[in-house]
Amino acid sequence: MKFHTTILVLLLFPCFLFSQEIELGLVASGFNDPLSIRNAGDDRLFIVEQGGHIKIINSDGSVNNTSFLDIDSKVLSGGERGLLGLAFHPQYASNGYFYVNYTDNNGDTVVSRYTVNPPNANTASASTELILLTVSQPNSNHNGGDLAFGNDGYLYIGLGDGGSSGDPGDRAQDLTTLLGKMLRIDVNSSSGGLNYAIPADNPFPNAQEPNALPEIWAYGLRNPWRFSFDRQTHDLWIGDVGQGQIEEIDMVPLNQAAVNYGWRCYEGNQVYDTSGNCPSDTSELTFPISQYTHSSSGNFKCSITGGYRYRGTAQPNFSGLYFFADYCSNEIGILENNGGTWNMTFTEPFSGNGWTGFGEDVTGEIYIAGIDSGNIYRILDASLGIAENTLLQIKMYPNPASNSFIVKSNNPQIVIESIHIYNLQGKLIKSITKNTASEIHIDTKSLAAGLYLTEVISKSGSKTTHKLLIK
Repeated sequence: MKFHTTILVLLLFPCFLFSQEIELGLVASGFNDPLSIRNAGDDRLFIVEQGGHIKIINSDGSVNNTSFLDIDSKVLSGGERGLLGLAFHPQYASNGYFYVNYTDNNGDTVVSRYTVNPPNANTASASTELILLTVSQPNSNHNGGDLAFGNDGYLYIGLGDGGSSGDPGDRAQDLTTLLGKMLRIDVNSSSGGLNYAIPADNPFPNAQEPNALPEIWAYGLRNPWRFSFDRQTHDLWIGDVGQGQIEEIDMVPLNQAAVNYGWRCYEGNQVYDTSGNCPSDTSELTFPISQYTHSSSGNFKCSITGGYRYRGTAQPNFSGLYFFADYCSNEIGILENNGGTWNMTFTEPFSGNGWTGFGEDVTGEIYIAGIDSGNIYRILDASLGIAENTLLQIKMYPNPASNSFIVKSNNPQIVIESIHIYNLQGKLIKSITKNTASEIHIDTKSLAAGLYLTEVISKSGSKTTHKLLIK
């Protein structure tokens, strides 16, 4: 495989509510059906492949030849089945525990724990599997499959409604089945003969629902293919795949339990089928904070891929934006909060990718996976140009650079104290500190050709970031 860096430039339609420009920087390619991206609290990225492998991208963009995990023989893959989710224990650095969600050879959902020893090793043995949960799947679609730890330390598991079309079993509203639910379990304890425990503040069962399953945290979901937690506010964000017309984005505070997201009674905020176990009062439902339709939101769309709210530091213009995507249109969507209102925009299509999953690195930078292209990209701010940056009256030249470049302040009263150069994965590659001049010469002979982000910090603490191209 060859791994290189490239840039895809993309402008938003001028009629959109705000004009955020993004670029995609290629981090690595050659993956087989990548579905998800995770970090383990270090500078590696872990790529989940649908067929049953997890691969590692190192901080230099190289991909290890040997899979981190290979459970191909245990996984039934194809369509909406396969190795679907990955989550690392909050104390992974000390215990080596990580968790996966996959479809077994019987077509059922399995959530298991695996152990790496030592925790910083690049391979895990399939023999360390400890099965936590098995859920019978009546159909081959709507498996859900995502996993994530909340700030509360509990493992959240997203499960679809059991498939077919229109939730014929009304399972999403049925609290006696785990299908169509968000589950929440304690993986640090065990009770009742299970390899996990039920958190004491899980909402079920209760007096109104004495037969409800105790693992359920929220319900009324169709297919929560991808969800995430805001690393700043800890809010839970869900991209719930719609039926025939509406794709929805749900968001609630982490401590909000027993939420009913409305499916199959509602698809998005529109009535779908109220013939089943639907509440008589719609105030009992939590409707999406935003939604889009398949046929009246620009290009044809069909399936939402939930993402992340940007909380990194390298691209301050992205702060607080929620990134998501549509699998069919190849567009990346952006939600921006404007005075309590969430405004939605879409990029033009990045054709040939088939967006299936997002991920964050340890610093909060956001990545996206294309199942059709086999590529992993980092989402970048297109407004971070390679031309002169006027915020600090800084000039950086030549750019592109070959063997060296100069960072110079046009204002001799501005002293440049620090310059940090990061690669596309956010790893610090070169740092020049304790400067006392307004012009700094930087040697780049040791840097590989490609795109970098350069952060310039003045003595007063002001900072600016823009792109550096090494040729």
